[in-house]
Amino acid sequence: MNSVVFDLDGTLADTSGDLIAAANACFQSLNGRDMLDAEADAITAFHGGRAMLRLGLKRLGEVDEAEVDRMYPILIDHYRDNIDVHTFLYDQVPETLGRLKGDGYLLGVCTNKPEALAEVLLQRLGIRDMFGAMLGADSLPWRKPDPRHLTETITRMGGRPDRAVLIGDTNNDRDAARNAAIPSVLVTFGPEGNRVSQMNPEALLNHYSDLPRVLSELGLS
Repeated sequence: MNSVVFDLDGTLADTSGDLIAAANACFQSLNGRDMLDAEADAITAFHGGRAMLRLGLKRLGEVDEAEVDRMYPILIDHYRDNIDVHTFLYDQVPETLGRLKGDGYLLGVCTNKPEALAEVLLQRLGIRDMFGAMLGADSLPWRKPDPRHLTETITRMGGRPDRAVLIGDTNNDRDAARNAAIPSVLVTFGPEGNRVSQMNPEALLNHYSDLPRVLSELGLS
């Protein structure tokens, strides 16, 4: 059977608003100010909590890794408690997942988000039961772009790497797929926008309604 593996943040859902809010909660406790902007700093949000904290601290004048370590658990706690306040699925995600399942595709998630947070978010978004497997950043000793993160996800879905594709939004996803000799499809509606074309994926996805056609063109129909 054919397998379709999805990244989560920036691919299935725009999570930047809640990630930025969690980082700003840390800075509010530090100096009473929001240091990050939900729109201007959205790309940084998808690079993870520590990247957001470093950016905010840089704007305050100095990046202290000890302070990043101190603030990181505060960020995670705030994010866990407010994980779906601003987050939303991209247009037509549930409908497209349902169509793919109906057509016999195996579906899974391979994300560098911590597994527990990814589980909570997928449940809150109402799409967890669409996926046969979900592996997060801490599910294995490795994570993307290490190919074993991706190939193990496919194995747990019941699929085969030679009949699989990864849907993502960053170089991290493109490199994980390349390292596993698996085609990648990068979305143009994520944080990088049309710049993902410069990453040379096997295909681009402009809207989820186009995904069945894109998969067919890649020989996975």
